[in-house]
Amino acid sequence: MEPNYEISRSFNITCRLSKTDSTTGNKADKQCHVQERETPAEDPSQLRSELENISEQLLLLVKRINRTNSHNQVDEGLTFSDALANRDILHLKHGIYRNLAQAATVTQTRHSKSEVKFNSTVDVKEIQEVASRLAQEHRQLDARIQEANWRVELLE
Repeated sequence: MEPNYEISRSFNITCRLSKTDSTTGNKADKQCHVQERETPAEDPSQLRSELENISEQLLLLVKRINRTNSHNQVDEGLTFSDALANRDILHLKHGIYRNLAQAATVTQTRHSKSEVKFNSTVDVKEIQEVASRLAQEHRQLDARIQEANWRVELLE
């Protein structure tokens, strides 16, 4: 692994290592038992060793990313760690408000006046506006995080 590169590149490496780790684990699962008098297609001990090696690389990289996130800022006074937490909460709240707006939108399928009529208990327009605002804030913060990712060097 290169000693110094942007945090954005480290995310790509993390993703690749995670996929390799998972693939190696799946291969090991398939080789853990065979029919009597058969030999496994791949050596389970070698796969296990590979799994341990990749897991260790991934652990070290994630620790470096976390250290970098807590020591660098996206904006003045806003660390990467705080920005990522804010982004996650904006995403969560947006989903809740979007679902609430969908659930509160009443569509009447009454065929006669004697059938039950449903009324919304919340202001759907206001809820949709809040959901839209949260989505916009999420996109803007995510763009700032992505931009800053290219400027920040990964810490050791």
